[in-house]
Amino acid sequence: MTTTDLHVNGRTVEIERADKELFPDEGITKADLADHYRKVGRRILPHLRDRPLMLERYPDGIDGIRLVQKDTPGYFPDWVRRSELPKEGGTVHYPLCDDLATLLYLVGQACVTPHRWLSKADRPDHPDRLVFDLDPPTEDFEPAREAARLLRPLLDELGLPATLMTTGSRGLHVTVPLDRRAPFDEVRSFARDVADLLAARHPDRLTTAARRQARGGRLYLDLQRNGHGQTTVTPYAVRALPGAPVAAPLNWEELDDPALTARRWTIATVDELLAAADPWAAPARGRSLAAARRRLEKL
Repeated sequence: MTTTDLHVNGRTVEIERADKELFPDEGITKADLADHYRKVGRRILPHLRDRPLMLERYPDGIDGIRLVQKDTPGYFPDWVRRSELPKEGGTVHYPLCDDLATLLYLVGQACVTPHRWLSKADRPDHPDRLVFDLDPPTEDFEPAREAARLLRPLLDELGLPATLMTTGSRGLHVTVPLDRRAPFDEVRSFARDVADLLAARHPDRLTTAARRQARGGRLYLDLQRNGHGQTTVTPYAVRALPGAPVAAPLNWEELDDPALTARRWTIATVDELLAAADPWAAPARGRSLAAARRRLEKL
């Protein structure tokens, strides 16, 4: 097994077992994964910076054991920032990823996918994101596309801008920027009321029923991400799935592309994604839920 030294941000990041195949069917190695994250670094880092992370690690490749890591081990270098946050019976030292050196170090730990909190470490109880997770009930992607088309006009009615992203797994994320005034409980309650209204408008296609048996083949408007300590996949992150798909931010116009699927882009095709303008380059300012709540009550 080989070791590769990467020089970035004035640091030397050592990638041990760089030739270890993390995606055996595609022959994608740890070095290839590092190359991907180095390539997308400028775009992914703004979505990671200052946020507690959950690391999805596969030391023996994606066919091996899956490790979900929240606490930062003592052997991580001092320059990897931590955020100490309470949990029942103690605290957790979550890793933060503020620069490319840290991101590549995490790859060296066989982190295939970094998952981020919806809040930042300085105000962990107050999210600056609200996420609607649109996963179709089957492998057919069309219900996710349709749900996004139905959701966006309702958010427009509420005065809430929204961004769109393929998850690299099964569906889409629709994300609303918030001003960090509302705590998680209030955000989740608001999201629930929006989803209930949308499902009431389209009862044949959408549901908020938590029990799978009660969904009747309809797309479930999943709001579980909007809770304290919950995470979402980071834009441009690789998923531990065959083909090494990548979570990809979209323009809303791309929703009409017949070739669009949740796994439309992969490590192998990410250059095509990066060649286009960044659809999230000019983020909308975070909105207040107070004004949106008043509009929702009128509906």
